[in-house]
Order: sequence, then C-alpha cells, then structure tokens
Amino acid sequence: MDRTMKRRNFISSSLMAGAALGVPATSMAGRKDSSPQTDKPFKLNYAFHDGSFKNIVGKDFSDQIRFGYDQGFRAIEDNGMMDRPAEDQEKIGNLLTKLNMSMGVFVHGFDHWPVSTSLCSGNLAWRDKFLKYTRDLIDTSKRCTGKLVTVVPGNFDRSIPMDYQTVHVLEALKPAAEILEPHQIVMVLEPLSDTPDLFLRHSSQAYGICKTINSPSCKILFDIYHMQRNDGDLIGSIDRAWDEIAYFQIGDNPGRFEPGTGEINYKNIFKHLYDKGYRGMLGMEHGNSKDGKQGDLALIAAYREADSF
Repeated sequence: MDRTMKRRNFISSSLMAGAALGVPATSMAGRKDSSPQTDKPFKLNYAFHDGSFKNIVGKDFSDQIRFGYDQGFRAIEDNGMMDRPAEDQEKIGNLLTKLNMSMGVFVHGFDHWPVSTSLCSGNLAWRDKFLKYTRDLIDTSKRCTGKLVTVVPGNFDRSIPMDYQTVHVLEALKPAAEILEPHQIVMVLEPLSDTPDLFLRHSSQAYGICKTINSPSCKILFDIYHMQRNDGDLIGSIDRAWDEIAYFQIGDNPGRFEPGTGEINYKNIFKHLYDKGYRGMLGMEHGNSKDGKQGDLALIAAYREADSF
C-alpha cells in the first residue's frame, strides 16, 4: 500500500471515529477551515506561495503547506526563502520532504540590490558580489530542498552598447553556473515586463544567453504573465525556447491574478505543456482576484478548472 493510500485510509478512519464521538470532522483532522478536503493531485505540478491560503488557515506557512497538500497541490515556491532564518528554511524543507512535495524557485540574493546595480555594466565589484551570493545560496538550497534559483541581471547601463552589456552578463553567469553545477542547482533567468529599463525582457534573449553559457545550471524561467506582455504568441514562444526552459510561472493578464481572470487561455497552455511531456513545476506567482477566504477558495477552483483539460 503506497503512502497516499495509507494517508487516505488514516484520515477516513479518523473522520469516522470523530463522527462516532460527536466531534466535528475538521477538528479531528486538525484543520482550521471547513472547505472540502481532497488529496487528488492536479495533472500538472502547480507551486503555491506563502499567503496563497492565509485567509483559510492563517499566516503560518507550514499550515498553508499542509492545507495546500490536502487540496492536491504538490509544490511550493518562495521568492524570499534566502531572507528567512536558517531554522525556518530547514523547517520548510523538512515538511516538504515529509509530504513528498517539491520546492520551486527562490530568488538569488542579487535581486535585493538597488535597481541601478546591474551585471550589464561589467563592474567587477558587482560581479564579485553576485558570485558571493551564488555561493551563499548553496546552503539555503540544502536546507529548503530547492534546486531552482531565480536570477535577474538588472537594468540596462545605457552608457554601454547593448552587445557589450550582453558580454558582461555572460561573464558573470558563466562562473556562477560553474559554482552551481556540482550541486545540481539551476539558475533560471527570468525575462520581465515590469519596466523597459530591465536588460532581460524577452524569451529569445534568454534563450541566446543560455545557449551561449551551455550549462545545465543556466536555464530559462518562462513567466507566462510577463511573456504575454512582452512577447505574445505564447505557445509558439514556449516551443521555440523549449529545450532551455526549466520552470514556468503563472499569472493572468491584465491584473496578474489566477487563471481565468484575464485574457490568457491557461487551459490550452496547460494542455500544451502536458502533451509535450512537461512534468516540472509551475509557480503560482500572482495575487488573488478576490479578498478573504472566498478569494483563497476561488484560487483553488480556478486551478481545478484550468487543469481539467
């Protein structure tokens, strides 16, 4: 009997015992909500973040992780993992291991620098700091079990021609990839749409960088929200960059909310990814379109609908 079946039988037995004693089922399961419970996983591996279910089970991320598991989710992501105390990183990692869940991306410490700093400039002091943060994240990876780290090169240096900036980025990323390769950690480069000042904005640009670095530790984070805004032709863009994509993130446009709230046909995109054989994680990097508990429940319902292809 596998772990899922054992867990389902244990929960069923507990609920039956609770009913016999006149105790509410939610109390016996140790849950803080009255929403339906199911451990049926989704077809694709959607990774929620801290806060996704806070209105149902509270602000403790561990409680949210347990609740997310009960709803069928099997992964999380946490941009701020490197900012958490080491003991919290380890606590989260241990819980994920216990539940057989996966850890998605966390953000490279370089992302916390002022927006003016950039790998594009070729400034050796910034490059050295970037490589220092790269070494630092190895311990975080071990504690939280995460093997994917988001990297954003920073803003343009408009005093330098574009091709030179690209070379400067390559000169920083190549030694970083060499640091991470022995630990099977992957930098995922994320093109963004937040501001036109950002150096990395297009999937084709990220693809060229990854091909040039030519390392299993340098791949693409394809954020569907950002690429809808910057590239369009989402399925075509995914197919063209396919062999260098290691991770996806989700958010509908406009608004950056859950699937079904904007113009992106997520059901078709998810089916396309599934049919191509993608079984990696997809980070739910978006807000909830509705407030409170109803917003958290609407989030779950939106993923059940988009996943029903």
